[in-house]
Amino acid sequence: MNISIFGLGYVGCVGAACCARLGHHVIGNDISENRVNLINQGKPTIIETDIEELVRSAHDQGLLEATMDHRYAVHNSELSIIAVGTPISREGHLDLSYIYGVARQIGEALADKDEFHIIAIRSTVLPGTSVKVGEIIEEVSGKVRGEDFTVVSNPEFLREGTAVHDYMNPPFTLIGTDSEYAERKFRELYKDIPGEFIAADIEVAEIMKYVNNTYHGLKIAFTNEVGNICKALGIDSHKVMEIFCKDRQLNLSPYYFKPGFAYGGSCLPKDSKALRTLAHDLYVDVPVINAINPSNERQKKNAVDIIESKGQRRIGILGLSFKSGTDDLRCSPIIDVAEILLGKGYEIRIYDKNVRISQTAGINADFITAKLPHLYEIISDDLDTVCEESDVLVVTNKEKEFAEIPARYPHKCIVDLVRQFTELDYDGNYEGISWENININPAQQKKIVRTMIKAEF
Repeated sequence: MNISIFGLGYVGCVGAACCARLGHHVIGNDISENRVNLINQGKPTIIETDIEELVRSAHDQGLLEATMDHRYAVHNSELSIIAVGTPISREGHLDLSYIYGVARQIGEALADKDEFHIIAIRSTVLPGTSVKVGEIIEEVSGKVRGEDFTVVSNPEFLREGTAVHDYMNPPFTLIGTDSEYAERKFRELYKDIPGEFIAADIEVAEIMKYVNNTYHGLKIAFTNEVGNICKALGIDSHKVMEIFCKDRQLNLSPYYFKPGFAYGGSCLPKDSKALRTLAHDLYVDVPVINAINPSNERQKKNAVDIIESKGQRRIGILGLSFKSGTDDLRCSPIIDVAEILLGKGYEIRIYDKNVRISQTAGINADFITAKLPHLYEIISDDLDTVCEESDVLVVTNKEKEFAEIPARYPHKCIVDLVRQFTELDYDGNYEGISWENININPAQQKKIVRTMIKAEF
């Protein structure tokens, strides 16, 4: 393929050298004459492991050149990659002026180019940037996005010092696009790169770099706080974390990484509280660990807010235990939600067959009577009755029997706390706690007649 890369700094230089290594012809573009001259002399614009040999080899094979002429770069390529800087302000806002400046240059070049052109944003940008870049190119070029060109997101996940290795051996390659043609071209571009090729919505790709790096920062801060606690106790923190990392079923795995309701149960709340208390007693400041419980409590409040927003008095809670397949009510987060709603005058009905069975058998009857006396009489094992007598159905556990709720009980409001459904065509109102609306039925837009007025203070 013929590729042009706008910006020959860190990301651009590595990308240009690696694309050439994959056998593509690359034209680098930069406003810096010095950078352009370096590439045309077969020299890299950065200091990085293995980059010098890659650039020299690409130059010697005639696969890598550079220019300050943006028209030449666009006219002699089918794909333009934007890899300019996005500096951040003191307040935390991105300066996208370099991105938009390149978009105008590409638009100028496309004004007199007939062939379809792909523009890929490799720089780290916030969701919505691709849309704005497309608008700028349309305005400057007079061309139409989707007909004459397309804009995609292709974020990089490179670490300084190992950037070449990371480029050639990624955990996955991510493309955000709404163009099948662009997806095919990127599959061709990266066909010799190992790892899964993922095509996603543009906004998903745009936010991934921020999610990744913020989580990496969270891991470092968490590990350092654990280390500080261990130091105060005279424990080898590296040995602790070495063992921690050996658990690839839970600790280092996709488990727990699905947005949804607050955590509960007998372990997570108790043990995290114990660790916070231990740090406090040792006079060790652990702001990250201390922030976990308030964040969890905030998610309970979010659930209450969503339920209240439906304006209906009769609430059916489907699942009272802290997770499916158990009758364990210890620290179940939905209990707090139910108690808040009861205190505000809502009519609550609860379905949980496991809890009801154990309650009848006397297994946890004492616990329920002592800790939850106001919920004792409203726990049922009759799903139909609870659903029929409720206007809002709150799904709190991923039980198989809840999968048919939309079909069996139309016109109701469903509040999904666990992503029970992946997509819906439901004639009632649906809302998930931490994901966008997945209901495609036009009835979703109908105004709800409120029976419970929430006072605003």
